[in-house]
Amino acid sequence: MSIDLDLYQDIVLEHKRAPRNFGPLPGATHRAEGTNPQCGDQVSVELKIEQDRIADVRFQGQGCAICMASTSMMTEAIKGASTATAQTLQERFRGVLTGTAEPDAAYLGKLISLAGVARYPSRIKCALLGWHALGHALETPLPGSDHPQEHTP
Repeated sequence: MSIDLDLYQDIVLEHKRAPRNFGPLPGATHRAEGTNPQCGDQVSVELKIEQDRIADVRFQGQGCAICMASTSMMTEAIKGASTATAQTLQERFRGVLTGTAEPDAAYLGKLISLAGVARYPSRIKCALLGWHALGHALETPLPGSDHPQEHTP
């Protein structure tokens, strides 16, 4: 069996070994979980949204290298961003992996290193799991967080 090494670039392996923003988020205002029963990947994404900005983001869970690295890289990309920017990035990244958008290194930054996943249909769900959880978290304020659901037109 041949392994395409560019699927596991150094940056992906580094994020798997030492995921950024991993662990619980005290004071989270939004949260969602994602599960891929086919391979056992499971992540939860927690956000602290203040004035339509992602003041902080953390994730927890377990999964393959692609899942964990993609979610870790996602947290770095959205931390401090507006919720609208995070949602746009989520849609664009999903488009790149599903073939409906062209990879754009200037827009995606380090996330471009995951574009090769698009050549492996069975791994696309792994790479997108944290991103799907992000999309749901943006729409799911925690009960009692006194945080109104924010929508950007």
